[in-house]
Amino acid sequence: MDNPTNVPANSGGALAWKDKLIEYVISHAGALVSALVVVVVGLIAARWIGKFLDSRLSRKSMEPPMRILIVRIVRLLIFVMALVVALGTAGMDVTALIAGIGVAGVGIGLAVQGVLGNLVAGLTIIFTKPFRVGEYIEVAGVSGQVEHIELFSTMLLHADKSHVMVPNRKLVGEILHNYGHIRQLDLSVGVAYGTDIASALKIIRDILAANARVLKDPAPVTGIAALGDSSVQIMIKPWTAVADYNPAQVEIYEAVLNQFRANKIEIPFPQREVRLLDKN
Repeated sequence: MDNPTNVPANSGGALAWKDKLIEYVISHAGALVSALVVVVVGLIAARWIGKFLDSRLSRKSMEPPMRILIVRIVRLLIFVMALVVALGTAGMDVTALIAGIGVAGVGIGLAVQGVLGNLVAGLTIIFTKPFRVGEYIEVAGVSGQVEHIELFSTMLLHADKSHVMVPNRKLVGEILHNYGHIRQLDLSVGVAYGTDIASALKIIRDILAANARVLKDPAPVTGIAALGDSSVQIMIKPWTAVADYNPAQVEIYEAVLNQFRANKIEIPFPQREVRLLDKN
């Protein structure tokens, strides 16, 4: 039989639900207003306490990622507490809500365990300080100068000026080579066996002393590295700042070549002496 009022059959349920909602709002108006006030106060308190805590922690020698994390956690806890109090004020059973949040937290933790692993590793790096911003490191098959240490990843600046983003869990538990803020060049040059080695070494040391990129402390290491088949190998091992590593190598090699040519010091080609024996 048709509905004579042309009202959908389920409209009665919708109207009843709206009536119940309006009745609830009217009967609990005071509690709802109080709950809203609690939420607003909680937001203001979370923001104010977060700013105050951030200013206090900024005066201490604390890594920025750690400071940011602490401030965010405190703000979130204050807001959650205010929200729970507001829901209780509005008449909701907060015990069941807290239990539901706990169950949901376990599920979320299992779903994002990789992210949590990066977070725990990031906190480990921040607390133990195996490296700092500005230092040059090699780890997990990559190398570069540390630019940023975040909670979930670390940014490295490669020698070719590209950036390498490394998840923090890849940095913890691996063999880490930390060069610090300086690196040692490993250069060498061969001279003929007839060369005055003392003169060649003096030229090299003068070149290193004149180069502004070469550090004076620690002092450069120079000397005979090996006696090759056709040359005497001289090692050249100065220290430079991380940023000067590649430019210094180019400048030192160029200066050595020019000075050796100017002083008639031979850099020999590989040679082999072949003797033919006549058995007749």
